[in-house]
Amino acid sequence: MTDAAELIRGVSPVLEVPFHDDGSLDEPGFARVVDHVLGCGVSSVMFPGYASEFLKLTSDERDRLNTVLLDRTRSRDDVAAVVAVQDHATRLAADHARRLVDAGADAVNLLPPYQLGPSVRDIHEHVETVAAAVPETPIVVQYAPEQTGTALDAASIAAIAAERPNVRMVKVESTPPGPFIADLARQDPVLPAMVGYAGVQLPDALRRGAVGVQPGCSFTELYVDVWELYAAGDEKAAFDLHRQFLPYISYWMLGSELIVAAEKLISQRRGLFRSAYCRAPAHRLDAEEVAMVDRFLAEFADRLPDLS
Repeated sequence: MTDAAELIRGVSPVLEVPFHDDGSLDEPGFARVVDHVLGCGVSSVMFPGYASEFLKLTSDERDRLNTVLLDRTRSRDDVAAVVAVQDHATRLAADHARRLVDAGADAVNLLPPYQLGPSVRDIHEHVETVAAAVPETPIVVQYAPEQTGTALDAASIAAIAAERPNVRMVKVESTPPGPFIADLARQDPVLPAMVGYAGVQLPDALRRGAVGVQPGCSFTELYVDVWELYAAGDEKAAFDLHRQFLPYISYWMLGSELIVAAEKLISQRRGLFRSAYCRAPAHRLDAEEVAMVDRFLAEFADRLPDLS
């Protein structure tokens, strides 16, 4: 059996969720997103995350979309579905993780609790309890202090991994991510890191030991091109390509809602789904931001084909 943790390397996109213009869920559109991203040569995908507007989905919608995803990955040994557990209550999170694994999730992305200021001890117990609930399933701990203020450090995550060896990886979204990634690599056990935050700091993260990137999914092909060049040993070409689209992602990552809106417009412009609607509260792209998306698509037209 393929080790799912080994598949969660390289480019592991976070799937976006399309809605109709009236705000209702576009389930067929999501199915097209899944099919397209899996067809881009990645070996894993993650859902739901901030790029999926997970805070704006009902429990039923998440379940339905998880089913769409897992129906496409359950029988495959070449791709891993990393399904997120974001419940605040430890008991709910553990139960949720069990249900996801029973449904076919290959790995669990665990966002530790952060609302109402949980103690460091409570956060550690939360991660340990969820990992113990699915002991045969890889756990990716999401470290996103800018969004959550979560009180974790590399040594404490490694201590949890020593007790729960299925804690296999960390998604790092600190700013900058590089020092934390390097710190994870110095721990015992060593914890591989994926860099998030749209891969703005990808070159530095890779030089410090990151094993991949977990961006949004509207231009997965660009990240795959960067990764393939880097994996082939052509670091200069890889980082030159990254530098070419860095001004765009640097601007869009000035706000989580901003990059969600920009990526959805990119996917809509490419013909992946009909509407770029984001559920409120949301960032509304102004005329210059829409023009920026169109310049981006024109600049990378040779790498980002029309999907309609």
